[in-house]
Amino acid sequence: MSAIKKHRQETYSETKKSKFYKIFQNIILNSRNNFFELFIVYNHYSKDKSIIDIGCTPSIDKEQNTFLEKIKDNTNVTCLSNQDCTILQKKYKNIEKVIIGDGKNTMLKNNSFDIVHSNATIEHVGSFEDQILFVREMYRIAKESVFIQTPNRFYPVDFHTVLPFIHWLPKKIHREFLKFIKLDFYSKEENLNLLTKKELKKICELLNIKKYKILKHKLFFLTSNLILVIYK
Repeated sequence: MSAIKKHRQETYSETKKSKFYKIFQNIILNSRNNFFELFIVYNHYSKDKSIIDIGCTPSIDKEQNTFLEKIKDNTNVTCLSNQDCTILQKKYKNIEKVIIGDGKNTMLKNNSFDIVHSNATIEHVGSFEDQILFVREMYRIAKESVFIQTPNRFYPVDFHTVLPFIHWLPKKIHREFLKFIKLDFYSKEENLNLLTKKELKKICELLNIKKYKILKHKLFFLTSNLILVIYK
Protein backbone atom coordinates (compact mmCIF):
# COMPACT_ATOMS: atom_id res chain seq x y z
CA MET A 1 0.00 0.00 0.00
CA SER A 2 1.35 3.42 -0.94
CA ALA A 3 2.04 5.98 1.79
CA ILE A 4 -0.63 8.30 0.36
CA LYS A 5 -3.31 5.60 0.25
CA LYS A 6 -2.39 4.38 3.75
CA HIS A 7 -2.56 7.93 5.12
CA ARG A 8 -5.92 8.64 3.52
CA GLN A 9 -7.45 5.44 4.82
CA GLU A 10 -6.15 5.95 8.35
CA THR A 11 -7.16 9.63 8.46
CA TYR A 12 -10.62 8.94 7.09
CA SER A 13 -11.14 6.05 9.53
CA GLU A 14 -10.23 8.31 12.44
CA THR A 15 -12.54 11.04 11.16
CA LYS A 16 -15.47 8.61 11.06
CA LYS A 17 -14.95 7.83 14.75
CA SER A 18 -15.36 11.48 15.69
CA LYS A 19 -18.58 12.65 17.34
CA PHE A 20 -18.59 15.50 14.82
CA TYR A 21 -18.52 13.11 11.85
CA LYS A 22 -22.24 13.41 11.04
CA ILE A 23 -21.99 17.20 10.96
CA PHE A 24 -18.86 16.98 8.81
CA GLN A 25 -20.56 14.48 6.50
CA ASN A 26 -23.63 16.68 6.04
CA ILE A 27 -21.51 19.76 5.26
CA ILE A 28 -19.62 17.81 2.59
CA LEU A 29 -22.80 16.39 1.07
CA ASN A 30 -24.53 19.78 0.93
CA SER A 31 -21.48 21.43 -0.61
CA ARG A 32 -21.02 18.73 -3.23
CA ASN A 33 -24.69 18.87 -4.14
CA ASN A 34 -24.21 22.59 -4.73
CA PHE A 35 -21.08 21.93 -6.80
CA PHE A 36 -23.06 19.58 -9.02
CA GLU A 37 -25.79 22.18 -9.57
CA LEU A 38 -23.09 24.58 -10.76
CA PHE A 39 -21.60 21.83 -12.92
CA ILE A 40 -24.97 21.31 -14.65
CA VAL A 41 -25.47 25.00 -15.32
CA TYR A 42 -21.98 25.99 -16.43
CA ASN A 43 -21.08 22.90 -18.49
CA HIS A 44 -24.40 22.42 -20.32
CA TYR A 45 -24.36 18.84 -19.10
CA SER A 46 -26.56 16.06 -20.50
CA LYS A 47 -26.39 12.31 -19.90
CA ASP A 48 -25.28 11.76 -23.49
CA LYS A 49 -21.99 13.62 -23.06
CA SER A 50 -18.73 11.79 -22.40
CA ILE A 51 -17.22 12.53 -18.99
CA ILE A 52 -13.90 11.82 -17.30
CA ASP A 53 -13.66 12.28 -13.54
CA ILE A 54 -10.05 12.88 -12.51
CA GLY A 55 -9.04 12.29 -8.91
CA CYS A 56 -11.82 10.01 -7.69
CA THR A 57 -11.22 7.91 -4.58
CA PRO A 58 -11.74 4.17 -3.92
CA SER A 59 -14.62 4.69 -1.48
CA ILE A 60 -18.34 4.00 -1.75
CA ASP A 61 -19.34 6.08 1.28
CA LYS A 62 -22.11 8.46 0.31
CA GLU A 63 -20.13 11.68 0.85
CA GLN A 64 -17.30 10.39 -1.35
CA ASN A 65 -17.55 10.55 -5.16
CA THR A 66 -20.89 12.39 -4.95
CA PHE A 67 -20.38 13.44 -8.56
CA LEU A 68 -20.52 9.82 -9.74
CA GLU A 69 -23.75 9.29 -7.83
CA LYS A 70 -25.28 12.25 -9.65
CA ILE A 71 -24.37 11.03 -13.15
CA LYS A 72 -25.17 7.32 -12.78
CA ASP A 73 -27.62 7.53 -15.70
CA ASN A 74 -24.69 8.41 -18.01
CA THR A 75 -23.10 5.32 -19.58
CA ASN A 76 -20.12 7.18 -21.03
CA VAL A 77 -18.13 7.81 -17.84
CA THR A 78 -14.41 7.22 -17.26
CA CYS A 79 -12.57 7.57 -13.94
CA LEU A 80 -8.88 8.36 -13.61
CA SER A 81 -6.97 8.26 -10.33
CA ASN A 82 -3.50 7.48 -8.99
CA GLN A 83 -5.26 4.85 -6.86
CA ASP A 84 -7.06 1.65 -7.90
CA CYS A 85 -10.71 2.71 -8.08
CA THR A 86 -12.18 -0.41 -9.66
CA ILE A 87 -14.34 -0.82 -6.53
CA LEU A 88 -16.43 2.07 -7.86
CA GLN A 89 -17.65 -0.07 -10.76
CA LYS A 90 -19.39 -2.34 -8.27
CA LYS A 91 -21.60 0.53 -7.12
CA TYR A 92 -21.75 2.56 -10.33
CA LYS A 93 -22.44 0.12 -13.14
CA ASN A 94 -22.44 2.95 -15.67
CA ILE A 95 -18.68 3.55 -15.37
CA GLU A 96 -17.22 2.45 -18.66
CA LYS A 97 -13.54 2.47 -17.69
CA VAL A 98 -11.30 3.01 -14.66
CA ILE A 99 -7.73 4.18 -15.32
CA ILE A 100 -4.84 4.27 -12.88
CA GLY A 101 -2.74 7.19 -14.04
CA ASP A 102 -1.32 10.65 -13.54
CA GLY A 103 -3.63 13.63 -13.95
CA LYS A 104 -0.67 15.72 -15.13
CA ASN A 105 0.05 13.28 -17.97
CA THR A 106 -2.94 11.08 -18.73
CA MET A 107 -1.58 9.61 -21.98
CA LEU A 108 -5.02 10.21 -23.52
CA LYS A 109 -5.68 11.78 -26.91
CA ASN A 110 -6.57 15.42 -27.45
CA ASN A 111 -10.29 16.18 -27.06
CA SER A 112 -10.99 12.70 -25.67
CA PHE A 113 -14.02 13.72 -23.58
CA ASP A 114 -16.78 16.29 -23.88
CA ILE A 115 -16.33 17.37 -20.24
CA VAL A 116 -13.37 16.90 -17.89
CA HIS A 117 -14.26 17.04 -14.19
CA SER A 118 -12.11 17.15 -11.06
CA ASN A 119 -13.21 17.63 -7.46
CA ALA A 120 -10.74 18.57 -4.69
CA THR A 121 -7.71 17.14 -6.48
CA ILE A 122 -5.63 20.02 -7.83
CA GLU A 123 -4.52 20.98 -4.29
CA HIS A 124 -2.92 17.51 -3.98
CA VAL A 125 -0.91 17.29 -7.22
CA GLY A 126 2.22 19.14 -6.02
CA SER A 127 3.88 22.47 -6.69
CA PHE A 128 2.34 25.43 -8.52
CA GLU A 129 4.17 24.22 -11.63
CA ASP A 130 2.56 20.79 -11.19
CA GLN A 131 -0.83 22.46 -10.85
CA ILE A 132 -0.25 24.27 -14.14
CA LEU A 133 0.53 20.92 -15.79
CA PHE A 134 -2.63 19.45 -14.28
CA VAL A 135 -4.86 22.19 -15.71
CA ARG A 136 -3.07 22.09 -19.06
CA GLU A 137 -3.67 18.35 -19.31
CA MET A 138 -7.35 18.66 -18.43
CA TYR A 139 -7.74 21.40 -21.00
CA ARG A 140 -5.96 19.30 -23.64
CA ILE A 141 -8.19 16.23 -23.30
CA ALA A 142 -11.45 18.23 -23.07
CA LYS A 143 -13.59 18.75 -26.14
CA GLU A 144 -16.04 21.26 -24.64
CA SER A 145 -15.24 22.26 -21.06
CA VAL A 146 -13.32 21.66 -17.83
CA PHE A 147 -14.70 21.85 -14.28
CA ILE A 148 -12.20 22.05 -11.38
CA GLN A 149 -13.30 22.50 -7.75
CA THR A 150 -10.78 23.24 -4.99
CA PRO A 151 -10.87 24.62 -1.43
CA ASN A 152 -10.17 28.33 -1.09
CA ARG A 153 -6.90 28.95 0.73
CA PHE A 154 -8.34 32.12 2.28
CA TYR A 155 -11.23 30.37 3.99
CA PRO A 156 -10.65 30.59 7.78
CA VAL A 157 -10.45 26.80 8.27
CA ASP A 158 -8.41 24.29 6.29
CA PHE A 159 -10.63 21.22 6.12
CA HIS A 160 -7.66 18.89 5.66
CA THR A 161 -6.03 19.71 8.99
CA VAL A 162 -9.15 21.25 10.61
CA LEU A 163 -6.93 24.10 11.83
CA PRO A 164 -7.98 27.76 11.62
CA PHE A 165 -5.93 30.54 10.01
CA ILE A 166 -2.55 28.73 10.08
CA HIS A 167 -2.75 28.11 6.30
CA TRP A 168 -2.85 31.90 5.77
CA LEU A 169 0.81 32.09 6.77
CA PRO A 170 3.46 32.10 4.02
CA LYS A 171 3.49 28.56 2.65
CA LYS A 172 7.00 27.76 3.85
CA ILE A 173 6.14 28.78 7.43
CA HIS A 174 2.81 26.96 7.26
CA ARG A 175 4.55 23.73 6.27
CA GLU A 176 7.16 24.07 8.98
CA PHE A 177 4.41 24.55 11.56
CA LEU A 178 2.53 21.46 10.33
CA LYS A 179 5.72 19.47 10.55
CA PHE A 180 6.33 20.77 14.09
CA ILE A 181 2.89 19.58 15.26
CA LYS A 182 3.46 16.17 13.63
CA LEU A 183 1.19 16.64 10.62
CA ASP A 184 4.04 15.51 8.40
CA PHE A 185 1.87 14.34 5.51
CA TYR A 186 0.19 17.71 4.97
CA SER A 187 3.44 19.57 5.60
CA LYS A 188 4.70 18.35 2.21
CA GLU A 189 3.92 20.39 -0.89
CA GLU A 190 3.22 17.27 -2.97
CA ASN A 191 0.37 16.36 -0.61
CA LEU A 192 -1.23 19.74 0.06
CA ASN A 193 -0.87 23.02 -1.80
CA LEU A 194 -3.94 25.22 -1.36
CA LEU A 195 -4.89 27.74 -4.04
CA THR A 196 -6.37 31.22 -4.18
CA LYS A 197 -8.54 32.86 -6.82
CA LYS A 198 -5.52 34.93 -7.89
CA GLU A 199 -3.45 31.77 -8.43
CA LEU A 200 -6.20 30.13 -10.50
CA LYS A 201 -6.32 33.22 -12.69
CA LYS A 202 -2.53 33.13 -12.99
CA ILE A 203 -2.65 29.51 -14.18
CA CYS A 204 -5.11 30.45 -16.93
CA GLU A 205 -2.96 33.41 -17.96
CA LEU A 206 0.19 31.29 -18.15
CA LEU A 207 -1.64 28.70 -20.27
CA ASN A 208 -3.11 31.44 -22.46
CA ILE A 209 -6.63 30.31 -21.62
CA LYS A 210 -9.05 33.11 -22.43
CA LYS A 211 -12.51 31.58 -21.92
CA TYR A 212 -12.98 30.75 -18.26
CA LYS A 213 -14.98 31.61 -15.14
CA ILE A 214 -14.08 31.36 -11.46
CA LEU A 215 -17.13 30.65 -9.32
CA LYS A 216 -17.32 31.04 -5.54
CA HIS A 217 -19.05 28.62 -3.19
CA LYS A 218 -20.05 30.10 0.17
CA LEU A 219 -20.09 28.37 3.54
CA PHE A 220 -21.24 30.47 6.51
CA PHE A 221 -21.18 33.56 4.25
CA LEU A 222 -17.51 33.16 3.28
CA THR A 223 -15.95 31.66 0.16
CA SER A 224 -14.99 28.11 1.13
CA ASN A 225 -14.41 26.73 -2.37
CA LEU A 226 -13.38 27.98 -5.79
CA ILE A 227 -14.56 26.47 -9.05
CA LEU A 228 -12.68 27.02 -12.26
CA VAL A 229 -14.73 26.42 -15.42
CA ILE A 230 -12.83 26.52 -18.70
CA TYR A 231 -14.36 26.49 -22.19
CA LYS A 232 -12.73 25.37 -25.42
